[in-house]
Amino acid sequence: MNGKAAAPGAETSGDGYLPAHGNGGYRVRHYDLDLDYRIGPNRLSAAAVLTCEATQALSRLTLDFGEFRVSRVLVDGKPAKYVRRGLKLQVKPARSLPAGAEFQVEIRYAGNPRPVSSRWGDIGWDELTDGALVASQPVGAPSWFPCNDHPADKASYRISVATSSPYLVAATGNLVSRYQSASTTKWVFERPEPTSTYLVSVQIGRYEDLELSSGAWVPGTAVDRPGGVVQRAAVPPRLRRAFARDFGRQGRMMDALEDWFGPYPFGEYVVVVTDDDLDDPIEAQGMAIFGANHVDGKRTHERLVVHELAHQWFGNSLTVADWRHIWLNEGFATYAEWLWSERAGGESAEALARGWHARVRAKPADVTIGDPGVSRMFDERVYKRGGLTLHALRGEMGDSAFFALVKAWAVENRHGAVTTEGFVALAESYAGRSLGEFFVRWLERVELPSLPLL
Repeated sequence: MNGKAAAPGAETSGDGYLPAHGNGGYRVRHYDLDLDYRIGPNRLSAAAVLTCEATQALSRLTLDFGEFRVSRVLVDGKPAKYVRRGLKLQVKPARSLPAGAEFQVEIRYAGNPRPVSSRWGDIGWDELTDGALVASQPVGAPSWFPCNDHPADKASYRISVATSSPYLVAATGNLVSRYQSASTTKWVFERPEPTSTYLVSVQIGRYEDLELSSGAWVPGTAVDRPGGVVQRAAVPPRLRRAFARDFGRQGRMMDALEDWFGPYPFGEYVVVVTDDDLDDPIEAQGMAIFGANHVDGKRTHERLVVHELAHQWFGNSLTVADWRHIWLNEGFATYAEWLWSERAGGESAEALARGWHARVRAKPADVTIGDPGVSRMFDERVYKRGGLTLHALRGEMGDSAFFALVKAWAVENRHGAVTTEGFVALAESYAGRSLGEFFVRWLERVELPSLPLL
């Protein structure tokens, strides 16, 4: 044990915003989730196997987990003691685990999944009128599986979901098999890329499975983009025609974002449209979820389509090391909206930036987007001023250096955890000079700086 006595792993993550979620003493490398879900009674029976690595000599470890009935816990195949304390499950192995050891924790559980209560409302597994969805950002993952719920603890996943055969299942990962027996179908998905817990999702509904091409959906046909990214959609039949128009330019969006940010970071991209309305679209790894209210056949919400697609690079492939860096997720996704508008023949990025600059300037100057605080992490100004920061940086560096920077940022940090400090350092290397004062003005002060002319 490297000379150190075994001790309990920390029950907090150390995250400055959400310390209660996440734990210390280990990292999860892989989750294997086997779910059986009954839609009518909202009943989940499941087994989770977590492959972990001890980062210290461990006498006990803690997992984030919702209010399920746990029937068995094994560590490396041997029964372990366990006790629940709120949304924490403490697990004590029969023998302590040495630092650096790989070990497996198996948990069997059942119950009625329900969202986690938070300052942003109920988050996690939720029932639809006819089906279910998972929307976990930032703390909803424990509502349906035991986990180390911190964005920087990224792992691979295998997820199997058995449910009633009339329903389509879409989950985080590539569909690798599907088995039907009697009235039940089992869907199996694999996500080999490192993935944060809040970006793992399951969607269940009476959906049509559509393939997308560079134009729009192509019913009954498997069409790959020339670049190789399979694009699929799960859509209620009643919204099929409106969806065809609203998402008809998604293939072009994919091309544009790959031009700006480098290769799409996953094997496929899946869009789910629920038959219920949703307040906001939801991003997941390799997936985006929209409400029926976001589909009207008029492209009213096309900016949201490109915003969620951009999150596959910024937020999903590049995940914040802790939540104070959230402007890196939302600023890039917002700026992608403005770039796409210009590419698609709408308002230019310059015009949109100046319009939003005026709107943000009219609001109180009381948010520093480089560290907005937990109560402001989803404030609209973090999104819009994040986009403005990138537009101002483009003016500061020039187009050639700026677009080389953002592509390098996405490619070099693919599937990693990122920080503002890392972005500043890379920006300075591409600018060939210090940008310290620029980033202090835009990220660390509440006053909104002026925008440079492009």
